[in-house]
Amino acid sequence: MIVLAGGDLVLPDRIVSGGSLVIEGARVAALEAHARVDPAGATTIDVSQCYVVPGFIDVHVHGVEGIDAFDGPEAIAAMALRLPAYGVTAFCPASVACDPAALRGFLLQVSRARVAPVARAARVLPAHLESNFISPEYAGAQPAECLRSPARLDTRTAPMMAGADPTFSGQEILDVIAAGRADVGIITLAPELEGGVDLVRSLCAAGHRVALGHSGADFDVAIAAIEAGARHATHLFNRMTPMSHRAPGLAGAVLVREDVVAELICDGHHVHPAMCRTTMAAKGVRGVLAITDGTAGAGLPVGTSTRLGPKTIRVSAHAAELENGTLAGSTLTMDRAFANIVNRFGGSLVDAAAMCATNPARELGLIGHGVITAGAIADLVVLDRELQVVCTLIGGSLAYDARALS
Repeated sequence: MIVLAGGDLVLPDRIVSGGSLVIEGARVAALEAHARVDPAGATTIDVSQCYVVPGFIDVHVHGVEGIDAFDGPEAIAAMALRLPAYGVTAFCPASVACDPAALRGFLLQVSRARVAPVARAARVLPAHLESNFISPEYAGAQPAECLRSPARLDTRTAPMMAGADPTFSGQEILDVIAAGRADVGIITLAPELEGGVDLVRSLCAAGHRVALGHSGADFDVAIAAIEAGARHATHLFNRMTPMSHRAPGLAGAVLVREDVVAELICDGHHVHPAMCRTTMAAKGVRGVLAITDGTAGAGLPVGTSTRLGPKTIRVSAHAAELENGTLAGSTLTMDRAFANIVNRFGGSLVDAAAMCATNPARELGLIGHGVITAGAIADLVVLDRELQVVCTLIGGSLAYDARALS
């Protein structure tokens, strides 16, 4: 039994100041509105002058601290061990467009890390595939040679792009996804591609969560994809058509549909803080998922070179970039996303906890996660008054303790 004593508990609807959490086994046994709680045999951790929030769930992360999800058979497990330092208790490893063999290896990693988790590691959730079925015009740092047309699944080279890798077809990618169905959660695609809306419908029918992104879809096509079952938008505003008052595009469709949640890269660089505030106001805090889109550059010094899939990226002052300056994901971590929501986007601590934990848990169907309440899974983060991670608990056990490192 563990007691987190004397902290400010960030609950779904309020903050209990100077309260305590009693943790028994993997779950929260009780919430107390006072600091002194001394169950027999309990280990007490003093968290006075700290906030206790639900563990962060990042639904879109490619890497951290020099590790890319495609680095080899232990890469995702290694990511899982490093992410608790940033308050992450669960995450969806994110892919880039790739060939079938690389995708198969990536999903095998996900499966192993999910089935046989190691101590002190963040929970590995089914993957988020930034798939082969995205727009070449809005691919960004995604490998354009690996993109395929949803309407030409048996064609090894997709006519929509020159220089495509001729060694595999779109159907082979779908076959790998089908074989690893349990390890594939979110799939990002561009619905305006020929056959795109039909692919949304078939992937939803197979049980996947379809996300719209890396897309040049206009408003009407985006609405058609939502009607076909898409319920998620990948990094809103980034790698999609600009929104204007006469052409709201994909972003506009996401903002007006309450049945779609929007990922938001909360670094203040990928999306201006004013637009982050606008999104929170338009969607309501409940409709927004804070993500990092973090790469292997996260946690590394400015100027460091590392990888995103097969491509070399460089850590800049604000993000990760290809050698030509193209944005290639972020260097954001979830603790900084939480802090930005509070300090730069005008959100409350309750809002930040919702966007970083409660909303992703709800959308992914993680029952008992993402909230602090009696009976909930004890995946928790303790933050100091500067919103720096003090310690992270996963299933009631300490996964990271900054004080032990000082």
